[in-house]
Amino acid sequence: MTSSTPANASRQYTHPLVFLLLIVPFGAASGFLGVTVVYLLGRAGVDPVTIAVLTGLSFLPHTFKFVYAPLVDLCWKRKHWFVLASITSALGIALLGTVPATEAGLPWLRILVVAGNFSTAFLSLAVESLMAYNTAPDQLGRTAGWFQAGNLGGGGLGGGLALVIAENTSLPWLPGVVLAVVCLLTGIAIRYTTEPEPHLPTLEEERDDATPAHPVRMVWRAVQRVLLDLWLVARSRMGYLGLLICFLPIGSGAAGNLFPLFASEWGATAGDVAATSGALSGLLSALGCMVGGYFCDRMDRKQAYALFGILMSACAVLMAWSPHKLNMYYFFVLSYGFISGLCFASFSAVTLEAIGKGAAATKYSIFSSLSNVPIAYMGILNGYFYERSGSNAGLYSDAAMGVAGVIVFVLVTVVSKSLHQQYLQRQQATSRA
Repeated sequence: MTSSTPANASRQYTHPLVFLLLIVPFGAASGFLGVTVVYLLGRAGVDPVTIAVLTGLSFLPHTFKFVYAPLVDLCWKRKHWFVLASITSALGIALLGTVPATEAGLPWLRILVVAGNFSTAFLSLAVESLMAYNTAPDQLGRTAGWFQAGNLGGGGLGGGLALVIAENTSLPWLPGVVLAVVCLLTGIAIRYTTEPEPHLPTLEEERDDATPAHPVRMVWRAVQRVLLDLWLVARSRMGYLGLLICFLPIGSGAAGNLFPLFASEWGATAGDVAATSGALSGLLSALGCMVGGYFCDRMDRKQAYALFGILMSACAVLMAWSPHKLNMYYFFVLSYGFISGLCFASFSAVTLEAIGKGAAATKYSIFSSLSNVPIAYMGILNGYFYERSGSNAGLYSDAAMGVAGVIVFVLVTVVSKSLHQQYLQRQQATSRA
């Protein structure tokens, strides 16, 4: 699909299907823990709080991955990072499946969960960096959609396929091993990507007045390049608008956390919740990613993200207005899942457009980490209103904050555009003088 070409030849970019396959292990590891292992622990009588702590540990390596993301940009090849992370991620999944999902197995489960998620974090960093370099500028939305669909599809494998195997075999290690093999097979797609130029300075660049190059100086120069790259993104109009999006409650999907809580109010059973918030919602979210990516390449990507955020708010309002019946529960939970996919794809598309090339792994990880901020505070806010005034209040909270976020973003966009035009006019006037 891609190959090294002469500088004067038209560049061949990687098909987005490749990035769908490469990110599958990331989603699979999350799904395996969040669905299969959690289900088996619950069936074994493990306390829900203890289970929640275990799943919470899985987020630690990803929350702080911007700290070690520069390693992927500064040393070794992205493909080599991916291969190493792919093998260790698959090994982590296989080992996780061999540990009994019981109270006695928790100490080992905690160690494997943290170690395994460090591996998947490095895997995602390598894929995100390769994606930034191997995607045509007019195909960022399409690639972002396929990328997010692979993430969600991997979650379906880890949570759905592994659980089905676990429920139909007497071999407790089999689900983890099967999932690990699938993850290794999807990793073969790495051969269809092109390795970008290394970010470290060359020896010739490092020489100064015939002074011999020193490894420490080379690394420091490379770190300076990464920091400069981050600063250039933050000061650019596209960069600071992209960073603003990370903090605004647009398309956060936080209302999804409320659906299982008020399911009984709508006549939904545990099976209904598992179907809507699990497999069905995952499939529709993946479809939403593909559709969202398509539209992001045919309109301004920031506008697409704002539009999808408005759709999510509208879905929450209509759900509150609708009869609280089981068929409405299915319709709106699944609709919300589809719109969440639209938002996932548009966020990734905006991020890819904002970060450009350079220290792509570091920059993408920062945007990704910051995007958890609105998810966290919206979850708390929606929960507060739900606890005080019921399900409709929680849904209205999610909708109102989403609309407010879009309004703030539109105002900042308009003002920044006006200021940018004034700056360009002053520059032109100065150059004429």
